Amino acid sequence: MRYQISGRQIDIGEALQTHVKAELGEVIEKYAQRPTDAVVVFSKSAHEHVCEATIHLSTGLNAAAKGHAPEIYAAFEACRERLDKQLRRYKRRLRDHHRDRTAPVEFDGGSSYILAPTDDHEESDTATLQPIVIAEMETKIPSITVGEAVMQLELAGQKMLVFRNEGHGGVNVVYRREDGNIGWIDPRNSK
Repeated sequence: MRYQISGRQIDIGEALQTHVKAELGEVIEKYAQRPTDAVVVFSKSAHEHVCEATIHLSTGLNAAAKGHAPEIYAAFEACRERLDKQLRRYKRRLRDHHRDRTAPVEFDGGSSYILAPTDDHEESDTATLQPIVIAEMETKIPSITVGEAVMQLELAGQKMLVFRNEGHGGVNVVYRREDGNIGWIDPRNSK
């Protein structure tokens, strides 16, 4: 298992890194039992320490949690408890959905853009109608089933997930609706 443990404008000691590796290793071995990697970032927000952790499972799922506390170890423990709770809740569903999967999930590359709106409301100039690109980055698009995409959406607490449908290879989207239900967009079925 690979760990990436870092601090945002704070120093992370060797003892904390050892503690994080031991505790996360125990949680992952208990519930996931597959090779994974974990990214843990510590930061300070006013008087509180913040711990953000993301665990990437080989099944393509990501578990993310955040913990706040006055002390750095307590912040990690709060984050670890949330990860433990997420993985415990989804253990049965993960096992049932991935029982037939023999290979890890494949990822395709894609471009992701963040667009800034313009404050100009003049419609006479077509150049002002184009938003300004303020960030361009690479994103990974998993090749998974619809059920796995819904689990990924719920597990990571995301609002939307773009994925390649394993059933037919087309790009699909699942998203959380305002009424709390899950929406699924499959352009292939729109014919």
